[in-house]
Amino acid sequence: MQKFKNRWEIHHNWQLLFPILGILGLLYAGYLVSNFLTNTLPIYITILVSLIFSYLFLKITLFCFKKLETKWIVTYKWEMIRIFIVFAITGSSSAMIGKPIMTLVGITKENLNPFVYWFLYIIIGLVFYQILLVFIGWLFGQFQFFWEFEKKMLQKMGLKRFIK
Repeated sequence: MQKFKNRWEIHHNWQLLFPILGILGLLYAGYLVSNFLTNTLPIYITILVSLIFSYLFLKITLFCFKKLETKWIVTYKWEMIRIFIVFAITGSSSAMIGKPIMTLVGITKENLNPFVYWFLYIIIGLVFYQILLVFIGWLFGQFQFFWEFEKKMLQKMGLKRFIK
């Protein structure tokens, strides 16, 4: 355990919460994918495929950590896990918020061209993604990182006038 703590620069036990949440998130993502692929097969096959996908997701995540370790400026390595969790929650939340908002406004697949519907769905998702990214980043104690990230993203989108 000490080797794990040293690798991720964990100095307090409460900081272990983020690697645990990250592993649980990877296990859940592996389960969702395997359940989609093996929903008619026995449960033990679903569990086995879940573990395989979770392991693959872990390898991809660790690869991303290596690549972003020098690009993202954080004080401790465990904060990278926290940042990845914020990105995961924000992406999922913005996707889930889009459909009820479109329904509330009266936009459905039935009363609109499918291309226009999905285009609007993506635009609404992007707008809420920008807002949720900073808010959820603040909840996880990474406001400064995500505020700087948001400013860079808006500049790349050509929306400099919204940044002060």
